[in-house]
Amino acid sequence: MTGRALLVIGDVVTDVVALHGSPVMWGTDTAADIVLRPGGSGANTAAWAAHLGADARLLARLGYDSSEWHLAELVKTGVRPQIAVDPAHPTAVVISMVDKSGERSMLTNRGAGGLISEADWHPSLLDGVGRLHLSGYILFAPAGLLLARRAMADATAAGIPISIDPASTSPLGDFGLERFIRESSPADLIIPNLSEALLLSGATSAEPAAVLLSEMYGTAVVKLGAKGAVAAVDGEVVATAAGTPVEVVDSTGAGDAFAAGFLTATLHGVSEEAALEAGCRAGGECVAQVGGRPRYGLDLNRLYPIHTD
Repeated sequence: MTGRALLVIGDVVTDVVALHGSPVMWGTDTAADIVLRPGGSGANTAAWAAHLGADARLLARLGYDSSEWHLAELVKTGVRPQIAVDPAHPTAVVISMVDKSGERSMLTNRGAGGLISEADWHPSLLDGVGRLHLSGYILFAPAGLLLARRAMADATAAGIPISIDPASTSPLGDFGLERFIRESSPADLIIPNLSEALLLSGATSAEPAAVLLSEMYGTAVVKLGAKGAVAAVDGEVVATAAGTPVEVVDSTGAGDAFAAGFLTATLHGVSEEAALEAGCRAGGECVAQVGGRPRYGLDLNRLYPIHTD
């Protein structure tokens, strides 16, 4: 008997977001507004799901340097964290350079997040869970891959559906496309962005990519940014949704917010079309602010305080 909670296995990241109005000038200074935000694909998804009313839980690994701050931030958004603190490694850090269109380029150090493993897992984490959702980043480290295999096997045995977000095209390509599809095959739902969908499917546009991926996984939802999203089930497009028109400030976390909106809606039993629309609304709310997490009364560009342990 499954529940209705969402369990996310993923990363928690300290995001250093630099908003620059002019192109980055290498070898010299470029003026920018720089803010500190809690982030990470898995943590962002869990935070948005909690913000949208889900019983959202997160399994992740934090570092010794900022664990109290990150735990507090997760709890403030309503997430129920299942967190291990690594005594020897810092929390993952991403430097996100965001241009005036809202598009970003990132420099990443996975830190403690890259060391999450089977030792952090217990089948009881699935108690009351209606869906297990994996950030693809977990699969890209050897220990994380073993964790993903174990968690997916336990979820399958318990009759709990599994979804996966492929994460990013560069590490996805390094990991191997066929290998990723094979390792993630227990999932019945994949939620890639357009670039990831095209890479994994070999298609040249969104709808054929969604169709091909749905033949592999059962359901595929392709995120199209400002253009919305498309869903396919068992080789047939079943729904599309238009994007939510907003002024884009920062695209960080938009795909995570979309996934949270879609998954939260499906846990409440709505149609694919309604779930796509919920995902687009959450993505639109996300891109209208700085950082990848929902706000809870803080100023848009406030520099967050951070406690170092």
